[in-house]
Amino acid sequence: MLQQAIEAFVQEAGEILAGLENSILALEDGTDPALVDEIFRGLHTVKGSGGMFGYTCLSRFTHHFESAFDLVRSGQLRVDPPLIDLCLAARDVMCEFIALGGDGPVSEDLLASERIANMIAALSALTAAAPDAQAVKPLVEEEALPEPESTERSYSIEFRPDANALRNGMRPDLLMAELGELGTTAIHYDTTAIPRLDELDPTEALLGWQVTLRTQSSRAAIEEVFIFADDADLVIAETAPAPVAAEAEAALPVAPVPAARLARADAPAAPGPTPRKEAKSDSIRVTSSRLDDMMDSLGELVIAQARLDAVAQRFDDPALESVVEEMARLVIGLRDATLSIRMLPIENVFAKFKRVVRDLAAELGKEVHLVTEGGETEVDKNVIDRIGDPLVHMIRNSIDHGLETADEREAAGKPRTGTVRLSARQEGGEILVSIEDNGRGLNTEAIRNRAIERGLIAADAVHSERELHHLIFEPGFSTAAVVSAVSGRGVGMDAVKTTIDALGGTIDVLSRNGRGSRITLRLPVTMAIIDGLRVKLGPQVYVIPLSSVEECVELGDNAGARRSGRSLLEIRNEMVPFLELEKLFCQPGDPQARRRVVVVRVDGTRVGLVVDDILGQGQTVIKSLSSFHSGLPGLGGATILGDGRVALIVDVATLIRSAEVPRAETVRRVAA
Repeated sequence: MLQQAIEAFVQEAGEILAGLENSILALEDGTDPALVDEIFRGLHTVKGSGGMFGYTCLSRFTHHFESAFDLVRSGQLRVDPPLIDLCLAARDVMCEFIALGGDGPVSEDLLASERIANMIAALSALTAAAPDAQAVKPLVEEEALPEPESTERSYSIEFRPDANALRNGMRPDLLMAELGELGTTAIHYDTTAIPRLDELDPTEALLGWQVTLRTQSSRAAIEEVFIFADDADLVIAETAPAPVAAEAEAALPVAPVPAARLARADAPAAPGPTPRKEAKSDSIRVTSSRLDDMMDSLGELVIAQARLDAVAQRFDDPALESVVEEMARLVIGLRDATLSIRMLPIENVFAKFKRVVRDLAAELGKEVHLVTEGGETEVDKNVIDRIGDPLVHMIRNSIDHGLETADEREAAGKPRTGTVRLSARQEGGEILVSIEDNGRGLNTEAIRNRAIERGLIAADAVHSERELHHLIFEPGFSTAAVVSAVSGRGVGMDAVKTTIDALGGTIDVLSRNGRGSRITLRLPVTMAIIDGLRVKLGPQVYVIPLSSVEECVELGDNAGARRSGRSLLEIRNEMVPFLELEKLFCQPGDPQARRRVVVVRVDGTRVGLVVDDILGQGQTVIKSLSSFHSGLPGLGGATILGDGRVALIVDVATLIRSAEVPRAETVRRVAA
């Protein structure tokens, strides 16, 4: 159980440090007292939990960081770029401590290293800057914090931890030591709950503590000591000041330690005992492997439900059909609930790039502003986990190759600060993630020359700009004249394409010379279960994602081919191009079938897909294709039907885009 508690602490600390980075970066836009308090609380949480679960090196280091930010919180230390740089570096050190695990030889070596020692010294130097504090403007002038009172207060504290506290990693002795840092303590133990020795369970917390504390700190400072003592009985009452020397002789006191941090004076608390309220959470943490197992089981359940549906149709039993319909409704509800658990806002990924852009801009000597849009768009967790690295490569590429230096931009009549825009939106069954910059754009001629030099294209070949731009994703392709620490080896964009292909997505590139570039990643919303439209082509069944389907119509006699090579169908006075799946898949159709057209929308354009018949719609479990078939354009996977047959899932976007290439070649030949 203790190991589980430690794992929960590591996960929680990672989340706090991720948010801490974003909060520190947000201070560049202005010092917000609420934001400063949020940072301070995060540091205090990590410090307290770290000490409780054996991460004392992390706790000691964070204490210096917290002390410095306490001066910021009280308005005695101004936030400026050097302080932000130092805070970001300190946050990285905290991440290293957590990655190393609990205390041990490695952690002690890290703590003693020159880099960490210099970091702690720098943070401690900030704490020592108090003499100059009078000249620093407070964060909020109207609500200036009062000076701490010189009058010493006396508190009576009754503390009894939960019986399982020791098993969960609580260290009451450390809590008492932290109380000792606030002032002078006298401690009595309550042993009334301890049973006979032969009935004693040494893993249970059976002691109670009765503490008399004399301190100049506020009641809130005392409550902060016990902030992680969940389910404990805690009563704090202010008493009349009284000497505690006589009591200390009969008790086991904790040695008084001078206050190591500057406490902020809080509003006076109401007199009398205040029982601690139990904190309740409306969320739980679950390992991702359990969600994956749940999704696998749900997929098998969907397949079994489809088989049950097929059996019910053969027996033609109304009672059985009623049960099958109820089962289908329950499975759909379970599917939607499970998928919603796996869906996460893409803002979780976007937030990580503020630091990337800031550090890279400083390294390259450029002025860059990052804009994010559509962070609320939800994507499957498996997609979220895998698109981080591709986005890093593309953002680095935009800043290094795309954006000019401030002087170059000013000479070109542009603002000195370049903009990188990271946006996301949902379009049908796809998530579109775009990285756009207002830099110089792709150098099409340089790309062409480099491709000819590497033998990727022939010197006399004619290629469109779109085709040339996609060459930047070839392995080892780079137009950089000099290899730097940031780019030039031609591996970044190749890694992007490899990852996006593995996710079943596609990449679009749009560039304008001197105006910038936009790269769009088209990703599936989910990689597990979709609603699909089953269609028939000859003896084979295909599944078209229902999110891409707009309507289904019959193939009338007014459909025909035009001189441009494109077949058009008139639907309610609108000419819609259509493609015949039997030609695209080389799959003979049924000549006797009354053919139908499934109208889908891709890239904002309506396109028809001609099939022999439409069988109906239903839930579709996506199964990956083998390595021999995964690269075929137009196929996004396979599924198992209720009768046990395998049906191929149509990747509508890649199918239509692959069909457009030969059509464009035909148009060029006809025009010539």
